[in-house]
Amino acid sequence: MYTKSEVMEFIKEEDVKFIKLAFCDIFGKQKNISITDKEISLAFDKGIVIDATNIKGFSDKERLDLLLHPDPSTLSILPWRPEHGRVVRMFCDISYMDGTAFECDSRLILKKAVEEAEKHGLSFSFAPKMEFYLFKLDENGNKSKETYDKAGYMDVAPEDKGENIRREICLTLEQMGIEPKSSHHEKGPGQNKINLGLANPLTAADNVITFRQVASTVANRNGLYADLSSKPIDNAHENSFCISLSVDSKDNKDYLHKSVSGILNRINSLTAIFSEEAETKSVELNLADSLANPYTTFGSIIDAAILGISNNEELKGK
Repeated sequence: MYTKSEVMEFIKEEDVKFIKLAFCDIFGKQKNISITDKEISLAFDKGIVIDATNIKGFSDKERLDLLLHPDPSTLSILPWRPEHGRVVRMFCDISYMDGTAFECDSRLILKKAVEEAEKHGLSFSFAPKMEFYLFKLDENGNKSKETYDKAGYMDVAPEDKGENIRREICLTLEQMGIEPKSSHHEKGPGQNKINLGLANPLTAADNVITFRQVASTVANRNGLYADLSSKPIDNAHENSFCISLSVDSKDNKDYLHKSVSGILNRINSLTAIFSEEAETKSVELNLADSLANPYTTFGSIIDAAILGISNNEELKGK
């Protein structure tokens, strides 16, 4: 976890020349603007202006200027960029030009959910499990219809050709401060899964966005295409956005079942399916949309769980 002063020192000492200020549109697609090391003081003090008019879900106005405010705690080197004149990335909070928080900033939506949980003496943690297909590229460098292998669930090499790609993804994530827990070949041909560690909601959501970029980058560097969409192949196993959820409380009571009730009672709006793991004191959510915005997803889950606990809910119809 870096502070502003530590980031400034890091940039100077590590020969950082470019800083990517990252954020997401309302649908969870990562965006960024790159600034030079000379602009970092301005970024921290006042923010960096962007024209948000053409960012999906942000505005229907002819012109909308917003400010990006980098979060120093999210500083990370991009390991695939050159060591000389390094490139780093920080996730950003977004505000209007007058400093008022931008209501469509999905990180803000999650932060508000976390704050509401804290008012109830609750804290949540998430462990995302990421699935993706690997496809070969065609002669033009575009995604082909041919998967990288024909292996199945937890198969091994040489059938499983994705193990070196998963290894490189995991090592890259570690360089960026993210700890993968395990990886294996999934059910579909060319399908892979990497499980990330448990983290607080904001960090977990940041990790999901980072993972998507790393998986795509590593695959491309190896002449492949990483497809994280929900259904890359008809009649094959889908890519799910699988999330392990745990909840702790200041009064040391077990609110897991009430959390599950709150979430399941709102299942239509959350479009989710849960299975409970009693021994680990956690639940697992399997979202249909593997490219869902993790900030709004985690925020919605927290809000639903809080309602289940606050209202002492049981499963409807049970």
